[in-house]
Amino acid sequence: MKILVTGFDPFGGETVNPAFEAVKRLPRKIAGFDVEVIEIPTVFHKSIRVIMDRAEEIGADRILMVGQAGGRFEITVERIGINVDDARIPDNEGNRPVDVPIDPEGPAAYFATLPVKAITERIRSCGIPAKISNTAGTFVCNHVLYGVLNETAKRKLPVKAGFIHVPFLPGQAVSRDGVPSMSAETIAAALKTAVEAVAAVDEDLKITGGLEH
Repeated sequence: MKILVTGFDPFGGETVNPAFEAVKRLPRKIAGFDVEVIEIPTVFHKSIRVIMDRAEEIGADRILMVGQAGGRFEITVERIGINVDDARIPDNEGNRPVDVPIDPEGPAAYFATLPVKAITERIRSCGIPAKISNTAGTFVCNHVLYGVLNETAKRKLPVKAGFIHVPFLPGQAVSRDGVPSMSAETIAAALKTAVEAVAAVDEDLKITGGLEH
């Protein structure tokens, strides 16, 4: 079994991205998975192509995508990707789509096909803050979550995929008063646990993960 784990390059004026800083720390074997890690561009559409091309090259059975969510306190496991790009800032090639569908012929949304509740519970059991998120935003993180799920569905590939958002690194938060952060080592430990959950659980847990608002 092979799992492809992706992390974005820095964007939005940052010099580092906690996603890839953590992803590159992962062992190359976890719970029976051969682990392949790649840095992907924070660029609409190109990011999806890079992921799918690499997944096809290595014959990936699972894809776990990781991105920065500055301001969030916890590791957040995304439940859903929606079919819209609505960029508050440009991507790394200057693209700034507003209210543009990722795939004009695609469905409104896809649920992640990795076990989001099992992943969240396992990370929390390790003493690392984690929760399920019901929005991956409308920037390139949501773009790849929707895009990869869309490609696997259209091609009828037996590949399961999901997305995890991670907080800023301490060095990014030091000049932002009151903004939470988490070390790359702790984020990497959470991601390793996530891969272990993916290896162990096929059907997700039937426990509540809902919110009132």
